[in-house]
Amino acid sequence: MKASVIFRSAVFSLLAVLIGGCQVGGSPVSNREGYFTWVDEQGRVRYSPIAESPDSGSARKPETETETETEYTLENYPDADQLSKDGYVRPGERPPYFTWRDAEGNVRVSYYQPDTRADEEKGQVKPPIELTPASVYHAGPEVKLAEPVSGSDPDAFAVLGIEPGTESFFTRFEKSCCQDLDTEDHKEWQLGREFGFYITEDSPVHDFMTGRSPYQLVALSSVITHPDFIMRVRSYTKGGVFAPSLLFLDRDFAPVRLVTDLVSEYEPENWHRRGYLESWIPVFPSEGERWVVFFTRDQDLVGQEVIETRRGLKAIPHASVGEIGLMMAEED
Repeated sequence: MKASVIFRSAVFSLLAVLIGGCQVGGSPVSNREGYFTWVDEQGRVRYSPIAESPDSGSARKPETETETETEYTLENYPDADQLSKDGYVRPGERPPYFTWRDAEGNVRVSYYQPDTRADEEKGQVKPPIELTPASVYHAGPEVKLAEPVSGSDPDAFAVLGIEPGTESFFTRFEKSCCQDLDTEDHKEWQLGREFGFYITEDSPVHDFMTGRSPYQLVALSSVITHPDFIMRVRSYTKGGVFAPSLLFLDRDFAPVRLVTDLVSEYEPENWHRRGYLESWIPVFPSEGERWVVFFTRDQDLVGQEVIETRRGLKAIPHASVGEIGLMMAEED
């Protein structure tokens, strides 16, 4: 009799547990609606209720009701360029982040700003070449300077240093050059790599209109199939630096174009190379340019390059001799 009572009591207890389980849902916490599972820094599984937004619940619109945007604003439709600069993070959104574990095993979260630089700024794409500013003179019909007009200030031309009716600078320059240049030691343009030459005390010398100067003649016969290209000119430092001017000649050694007053950029020396002046100059074989003469002017010899070093300012004088390196820009 006593055993029967105990058996009935156990049955009733089991039924009570089953009924209670049905009342709480009968499923693990992680499967209940409105909860999410996460792991804390010590590896323990946690359950947290999902907080409902203030707009949820009874205020939620019926699913059949759709909201249409009729106003085009920067908030609804941001500018693509600006969005790219912002790393594609819209206002009010949480910035990108990544998780990591520190030395003690703690899970950390770090935010980061996407790299929004352009490919050129990252060095993945070479920026376009900028031609070096210079004074350029061309061959062509003689252009006389204007004569003073009636009523003008008679001293205006004198103040500006203009002599009415005089020949152009290029016309006067070409009279001093270039039928008698020495072609025996000329250099041929070399494709596929940088090539160079030295202008020394033993180089041929010519009396240009801008002063007496040693020079080097370079033939462009190997690149006449190129209608035009950009030439990189580097003048390397050794005690001083050669400040070049360039005179382009046709096949009969008649001047075609003069490039001077180059505003070259100076690159200081480092542990593996010397410093140099660098210029980017266009060449036009399609317009009859077959030779180029490298020389310097008297007024360049009194100039210098001033650079800033860890020890202060340093002056590099211009010299009448030096080393020149040439290369076609597309091969750099």
